[in-house]
Amino acid sequence: MPRIAAAAWPLDWLDDWAAYETKLDRWVAEAAGQGADLLVFPEYGLMELASLGGAGVAGDLEAALHEVARHRPAADALHESVARRHRVHILGASGPVFAGPRPVNRATLFGPDGLIGHQDKQIMTRFEAEEWDVLPGGPLSVFDTALGPIGILICYDVEFPLLARALVEAGAEILLAPSATETLAGFTRVRVGAMARALENQCVVVHAPTVGDALWCPAVDRNRGRAAIYGPPDRGWPETGILAETELDRPGWAMADVSRDAIAEVRRAGGVLNHLDWPAHVVRAGRLAGATRSQKP
Repeated sequence: MPRIAAAAWPLDWLDDWAAYETKLDRWVAEAAGQGADLLVFPEYGLMELASLGGAGVAGDLEAALHEVARHRPAADALHESVARRHRVHILGASGPVFAGPRPVNRATLFGPDGLIGHQDKQIMTRFEAEEWDVLPGGPLSVFDTALGPIGILICYDVEFPLLARALVEAGAEILLAPSATETLAGFTRVRVGAMARALENQCVVVHAPTVGDALWCPAVDRNRGRAAIYGPPDRGWPETGILAETELDRPGWAMADVSRDAIAEVRRAGGVLNHLDWPAHVVRAGRLAGATRSQKP
């Protein structure tokens, strides 16, 4: 029964690379010390690395992207080293990667034996598309791990049911939803999406947000949210669907033990059978796609 830890992660000003190493190792050691097997960090958590370029770089949207991308190889190597040392799985905080002229928003998954793979965000928010010019990246993937099959939906992606369903139909039992939202409304959209995906697919969804202010970097200057782990509100699960959560806007870990057998059982014999009933729903929805709007007499 794996123990999952979701981070409510504050973005800190870093005076040097050693400060980042110390921060990451402290957080991982804390979660691993409490028995966590999978640690999930948030979307754009790597943006704090923009501070390494100084105030002028961190305060400039374009310069910040390039500064963070410049440190990405070192950040990946650090995460891999920490995951190996603590014998845990880690979804590292996402950040920009320049695979071409414009960046994608990429999160990378590491295991006790090294790199597992990466997932790029699929659907851009208005800020990413219109102001930051961050692009959608590669296709969705399901990662087979010792903890079970895992899919990743970065922030806005978890608000789209068909993305989650594609991962679940490919075998995913645990969905990771790292996020970065500047308002309570934005956080709520991701939270509702994550809880809905857990309900629809009778699976576990892990929500890890950034929290607190980072006024030195306009891309991630304000951050609202709480870390949480969600399941289906059904037999054998909490009636609220909430396995664990942190206090709103407070840094820390949300942790919960997750049973793959419990996922299989609720899908087989739950009070409702969302997972099994989905194909019939899709067929009916297809028939309704040609419906016409009724006219008042």
